[in-house]
Amino acid sequence: MTTDELRQKFLDFFSSKGHRIFPSDSLIPRDDPTVLFTAAGMNQFKPQFLGKINDFRRAASCQKCLRTDDLDKVGKTAGHHTFFEMLGNFSFGGYFKEEAIVWAWEFVTCILKIFPEKLWVSVYDEDNEAYEIWLKKIKIPEGKILRLGQKENFWPSNVVLNGPNGPCGPCSEIFFDQGKKVGCGKADCAPVCDCGRFVEVWNLVFTQFNRREDKSGRGNLEPLPQRNIDTGMGLERIAAVMQGVLTNFEIDIFKPIINEIEREAGSKKLEARNAVYAVADHIRAVTFAIADGVLPSNEERGYVVRKLIRKAAWHGRSLGMEGRFLYKLVPLIANVMNAPYPDLNARRENISQIVLAEEERFRNTLEEGLNILNNLIGELKEKKNNLVSGEDAFRLYDTYGFPLELTELIAAGEGLGVDKTGFNSRMEGQRKKSKEKSKMAKEIFATDKISLKDEFKASLSRRSEFLGYESLEIETKIGDIAKDGQSIGEAGVGEEVGIVLDETPFYAEAGGQAADTGIIEGENKKVEINNALRLGNCTVHLGKVVKGKIKNGDVVLAKVDRERRLDIMRNHTATHLLQAALRRVLGEHIQQAGSLVEPQRLRFDFTHFKAIDDEQLERVEELVNDFIRRNDKLNFETMELELARKSGALAFFGEKYEEEVRVVNIGDYSKELCGGTHLNYTGEIGLFLVLNEYSVAQGVRRIEAITGREAYSKIRQLHSLVKKISSDYKISPENIPDYLAGISGRIKAYEKEMKAFKLDSFRKLEAEELIDKASIIEGIKLVFKRLDEPVEVLREYVDILKEKAAKNAFIILSSGYETRTTVLIGFTPDLAKVMDAAASARFVAEIIAGSGGGRKDLAQAGSKDVEGLKLLENKESLFRVFKAAKVQQ
Repeated sequence: MTTDELRQKFLDFFSSKGHRIFPSDSLIPRDDPTVLFTAAGMNQFKPQFLGKINDFRRAASCQKCLRTDDLDKVGKTAGHHTFFEMLGNFSFGGYFKEEAIVWAWEFVTCILKIFPEKLWVSVYDEDNEAYEIWLKKIKIPEGKILRLGQKENFWPSNVVLNGPNGPCGPCSEIFFDQGKKVGCGKADCAPVCDCGRFVEVWNLVFTQFNRREDKSGRGNLEPLPQRNIDTGMGLERIAAVMQGVLTNFEIDIFKPIINEIEREAGSKKLEARNAVYAVADHIRAVTFAIADGVLPSNEERGYVVRKLIRKAAWHGRSLGMEGRFLYKLVPLIANVMNAPYPDLNARRENISQIVLAEEERFRNTLEEGLNILNNLIGELKEKKNNLVSGEDAFRLYDTYGFPLELTELIAAGEGLGVDKTGFNSRMEGQRKKSKEKSKMAKEIFATDKISLKDEFKASLSRRSEFLGYESLEIETKIGDIAKDGQSIGEAGVGEEVGIVLDETPFYAEAGGQAADTGIIEGENKKVEINNALRLGNCTVHLGKVVKGKIKNGDVVLAKVDRERRLDIMRNHTATHLLQAALRRVLGEHIQQAGSLVEPQRLRFDFTHFKAIDDEQLERVEELVNDFIRRNDKLNFETMELELARKSGALAFFGEKYEEEVRVVNIGDYSKELCGGTHLNYTGEIGLFLVLNEYSVAQGVRRIEAITGREAYSKIRQLHSLVKKISSDYKISPENIPDYLAGISGRIKAYEKEMKAFKLDSFRKLEAEELIDKASIIEGIKLVFKRLDEPVEVLREYVDILKEKAAKNAFIILSSGYETRTTVLIGFTPDLAKVMDAAASARFVAEIIAGSGGGRKDLAQAGSKDVEGLKLLENKESLFRVFKAAKVQQ
């Protein structure tokens, strides 16, 4: 049975049992800051488990999951993965233990036709109810039902003793016996043995308790009013059972990937199998993560993706694959996984290019980092020290992009450990600096949605009907008013409040579209609304009372600022036209990766692996304006999500959609899922003008543009500027480019002459004086000077000083040219064996809060903080920079 067939059989079976079938959620959890990635099938049903949403009681899914808890085990065991698919059926206060057990057994034995003799089960040792169901209802022999403790058969494991507080319950697991030929071979071998003979294929969790901690710290289990079922069956594990193989890496969806890696490596040696498996696993995880919008970076989810790419590249290197190879596997994965995840094929070229760029980045830093680490390991061994310091591990991470795990892997191969505590301390220090630099003042009510939820607890259960698609002005009633963390009955002039209305024309900030502003007014009362946020099913209108007094139950007129809304709609409709134009000009792989729609401008992020040239950008702009001149009508339709996808509607990748979605259709060129507000005809946009195009992340580009009134104003401004230049310099507009080119040529000639003059002056006058006045440290001349010049001029100054000094000189030149700090470090050739300029540059980088590196004989450090130069301008700091360059003998 193929993996695709198995997946479908599971979903069909539980559909026949009255379960609503849900597609896999994104790997990026929505509205759940507690986890980086979706790690289980139950993640997308947290509101149902908590009893907040009760519109259905049964669900089933095949969920994409990503976990890195057991990263070190991947490739070494038969069933550990970072990316995997989890089959699951769920009940939210509906059926409980008996149905969950009976259906699990029915699926395994009747649908999959696994012989009951091959199956064992386990239950929590205090769960007599589950034990009796397995024994008397299913009639499993008593000897094949294991009673296990909290560590093995309670979720979370050991929850009573260790926590956390919250919903929990006993588990019951189903194991498949691979036979006596597998594992330890002992006669009494059972599922509790870790020899590998028994495969845990399904875990049934009976969430029936709420864990609460008393004053003594002991956890008490209280019965839940709503008992839930949460099951999980790893698709890859059950596929291995059904296909009669001993590891998940031998199943049909892994075989093509494994074969390609082995072909690329030119080796099928058994001892290399772990590395092959790890590469296959990691590149699958990376492919799916990037497809869901996670790009390689040094932060959170992006760091996980970067780490997986680099670990896979390192494993590939151990297989003899020195070049770039991971990116070649992406199209293969997209083809293998096409049936359940067709979106992968649409993005595979872009994903490939992102992986390729990351491979190249890693390759560029790997050699230098390896040299540093190998030298460090050699020094540690000579000193009989078996621990790489946290400071050195952090330097390798910060300067050379080495993940801590890679440093640990290389060090372990040499019998050394790594000081993780010291590393984490340095990382935390860096995070704090980063946070301090990025602090932003928050306006009242602006983004603090958590506190708003507390303020509007009473209103979260009510629904504010949005009527803003059809009308910008409606009569409605005030349902709730809140201020300073609590609901209040009324508010007067000067008070800043949040208001919930029964119906509203105000669009709440969502999907990248800015919220509406406007007024809420009644007889002798008025509130100016400056923002609107969506909380649950209600819209909170944030504003200030400027007239009279408002109170709950008041009948009011809610009016959206019409001109502002029209500007927003021009920009929003234009983003749809822009995506259509980009797909025509650049290719079908283009997908939205983010957007911002405001009254003054639009910003559109999209997947593309290289810069767009001027000709392409002009063609995109021209095409959007063609769509505008066609004056096509926009058509809106509400339909089921799956039907919308099948109709070809584009979605914002990584976004979570409701079961019913709004589809915006324009002409024969644009069809998107979108809940935002739009114009009725494209011609109402008026004009579209691109301002900027640039990269915002690996594989993601950004276009900033303006429309309508803003675009017309910009063109008028540029037209006036051209007229003024033409008038002031007595040249016709068409001759301005040639005139400016002539001026530019003359400026460059003057700059060249000035540079030559400076170098000649430095050579004849300053260089010898600097050398003569140099400090002497350990018999070596330390030449230091701040010269606020471009870096290319500093390099020539260093060369002149080397030439003048001839020998025995260590040179440090700094510059604050154009608000940027630059420090160049070099030395005369005779010091090559005892000095390392790159080491000094890295040390300087820490002082000036920047980055640094380079060659052994010439290196550079830099930052954006010119004030940091003052930290170098004292003898103590210069001495430390000098010492940092000293090579250990």
